Amino acid sequence: MNSPRLPMVESAHYPAGVPATTPYLAVDVARVRRNLGRAAERAAASGVSLRPHAKTHKSPELAWLQLQAGAVGVTVATIGEAEVFARHRVDDILIAYPLWVDRRAADRLRDLMTRARVIVGTDSVPGAAALGRFLGHTPLEVLVEVDSGHHRTGCPPEDAGEIAAAAHRAGVDVRGAFTFPGHSYSPDALRTAAEDERRALAVAADSLRAAGIEPRVVSGGSTPSLEASLDDPGPLTELRPGVYAVGDAQQWELGTMGPEELALTCRTTVVSNAGGRAVVDAGSKILGADRAPYSSGFGRVPEREEARIVMLSEHHAVIDWAGTPPPPGTVIDIVPNHACNAVNLVDTLYVDHAGDVREWPVAARGHNS
Repeated sequence: MNSPRLPMVESAHYPAGVPATTPYLAVDVARVRRNLGRAAERAAASGVSLRPHAKTHKSPELAWLQLQAGAVGVTVATIGEAEVFARHRVDDILIAYPLWVDRRAADRLRDLMTRARVIVGTDSVPGAAALGRFLGHTPLEVLVEVDSGHHRTGCPPEDAGEIAAAAHRAGVDVRGAFTFPGHSYSPDALRTAAEDERRALAVAADSLRAAGIEPRVVSGGSTPSLEASLDDPGPLTELRPGVYAVGDAQQWELGTMGPEELALTCRTTVVSNAGGRAVVDAGSKILGADRAPYSSGFGRVPEREEARIVMLSEHHAVIDWAGTPPPPGTVIDIVPNHACNAVNLVDTLYVDHAGDVREWPVAARGHNS
């Protein structure tokens, strides 16, 4: 399916499609396509499917680029996000979250199943029982979430069979297991997190088999661990990277993506040279405030790799330029630390198609439940 072309903003002083004032989030779609194609080729060579996490971009247009590149479906975090993508004809959706389903959530999921294949997560016997109570004997599919070292949600891998059996008894179709190796977000854990992922999912798969349930889906993945997971997928049948599509400063600093691969930037204007530094008109309200322990600042400047964003407030970013700063009025690009947070702060992405700038709505923004 071709991504629909959306109306563009007209300006007397800027090319069609470009907003009249900074800051705004810009996307280089050629880089996006290269990132998607590279990951798709690697996944195909490893015999692993891609089901990218769309919470990164929240954009149906970008989701369709991922599907056109070979993704089997998308991953989301909430029922609301799933509803948005289903309305835009994405028809294979994993809600990778241990949902606690009540009657109202069940009604929404039942309606969603009329438009898409729907897979949800659970990580407890009570959670599995609730799914069965409200949605047993429906087309809903379930994956058991296991903890592979991130220690957020997910049962111990050896308990996956018990939870799967409880879901099966409740009339729910258990497809397999999934995990999120979120501890990969550390410079010294990219490969060890992938090893933890493989080990945990192998144990979980064996636990399901011992309970009489054959795991048809064994799902993992994060952007930092993607290459290591593809090098040795082990029991994995699919991976769910998110940030790989557009990149961010975290991936740059982790060494998983180079500056030439980063497709999402905040276009901003220098407004001051106070204190001998560049101060731009983009602050935490568009860049996001995330700063991981390994981050060297509040974002990165691709055209000046040695520059560091040393101070961030709501509408100011102060940049130590490591030299004479550019004068006020200069437009520069900043790569946000965390793409998911930055995208969630705007209504529109301005997408460059070889000089033709189009607006893509961040359609799933705000759908947090």
